[in-house]
Parts: sequence; C-alpha cells; structure tokens
Amino acid sequence: MEPILQISNLSKQYGAGCSSCIELTGPEHQRNVCPSCGTVIACADIQLELYPGEVLGIIGESGSGKSTLVKTLYFDEEPTSGEFNLQVYQDGKDNLFELSRQQKRWVRNHLMGMVYQNPHLGLRLSHSSGGNIAEKLLMAEWRHVGEIRERAKDLLGQTQIPLERMDDQPKYFSGGMQQRVQISKALANNPPLLLLDEVTTGLDVSVQARVLDLIRQIQRELGISMIVVSHDFAVIRMLTQRTVVMKNGRIVEKGLTDQIMEDPQHPYTQTLINSMI
Repeated sequence: MEPILQISNLSKQYGAGCSSCIELTGPEHQRNVCPSCGTVIACADIQLELYPGEVLGIIGESGSGKSTLVKTLYFDEEPTSGEFNLQVYQDGKDNLFELSRQQKRWVRNHLMGMVYQNPHLGLRLSHSSGGNIAEKLLMAEWRHVGEIRERAKDLLGQTQIPLERMDDQPKYFSGGMQQRVQISKALANNPPLLLLDEVTTGLDVSVQARVLDLIRQIQRELGISMIVVSHDFAVIRMLTQRTVVMKNGRIVEKGLTDQIMEDPQHPYTQTLINSMI
C-alpha cells in the first residue's frame, strides 16, 4: 500500500542559521537553540509517512517541534526546506511546499482539515456554528445555500452539537463544544487528511473522553487518515496505530504504538512512559 502522505528532509528554523546549528542542537545536547547564533531549530530532517486510513501519533514535550511540524503541513508555517507529497494531489508527484499560494489554498480547503488546540485559531467565535462550517464550504466552491445549510446540520449532528445551537456563536459554548464545532468544520469537505493538534489540552477529563470517543467514531466510520499531536501518551494510545516521538526538533523513535508503549527503546521515550505510571 502506498502512503497517502510522505514527508522527506523537512526542516524549520527561526533565525538566519549558521554552519553549527545542526551539529550543536538536538536531543544529545538537550537543546534546540544554537549556542553560536541563537537560531531555533524547531524541526530538523523529519521523515514521515502516513497510510490510507491510518492514525499516526506525534508525541513530545513542549518545544519538541511537534506542533510546528503539523502547522507546516497545513501551510500555517513556511518550512526552511523539505518535501511534502500527498498521493491524492497529482498522484503524489508534486512537492506541496513549492506550490503557489493559490494552489496551497486549494489543497488546504479541499484535501485537509485542521483542529487546533485553541479553538479561536480554527473558528470565528463571533460567527454562528453553521456559519463557520459554511465558510469552509464556500472556500471549497459550494454555492447552493440550502445544500450548505443541510451539510452544516449533518456535521453538527455527527459531532453531537444540538441543532438548536446551530445559529449560536461558539464564543458562548463550552471548550468541549467549541472543539466539536472545530471538528465539524474540519470535516466539511470530507478531506482525506485530518490534522489534530493537542485537541484535548485544557479540557476537563470527562470532556476529553467525549472528544476522544468522537474522534475514534469519526475515524472508524469515515476511514479518514489522521495525524494526532499530543504530549499525553494516554491520548496517543487511545487513538493511534503508529507513533513518532520527538525531542528538540528531532524524531528519536518511531514504531507501532503498542510496541513503543510496551518496550520503548530511547531513554526519552522511557521517561515519557514512566511519567504516566
């Protein structure tokens, strides 16, 4: 089976950089800031693949580069270098990082959905819930108002938002409801790829459980490929089949989630798992 997504040699740095940046940063140095020039190496030489219907986890502490990685895939951040291929776009032949701004916008609106940790990044909190979904559909060239409204109703129903709240503004919703509206919006165009960045952070435990159950249900019913970013191995264990562990901008371990949980090889992964026990 060919991967739906492939990332090669992805790097992202903040700063001009120097010849020592890569050599003097990384897990072995316990830092991602170059001591010579002060450049932040958020990601370095990232290699990833995601298969159709697979849920891939990316885990690491704050500053590990996991959120930066996902934001480059959604074109929120511009990578310093690297290649990004989607099998569902030009049969995976084009490097999406090299597309024009207009082409990137098309890929983002038609082929990807994103759920952010902070709902205000993914929603217009002063627009209605249905209006947020309509915005995504309009960007994907839906034009029939009745069809847009029916699609919004269907999505809100799937994500357990009461339909009588469809015309309410998400700023009046709880954190869990805001995340569910975000998920509705991200799924609006049936994208083959869904990106989720720390979607349960800051939510009460019972609300976290409902959001995670919803994500599992969506994946099971739609077979959508997902990348799940989290600092919490409990979330990763519940949702993913494979996991990538990041530290100081590098991947230090990757493999089947169950194998990593039961027999972690890298000392950092061992520390993460031990902190759960």
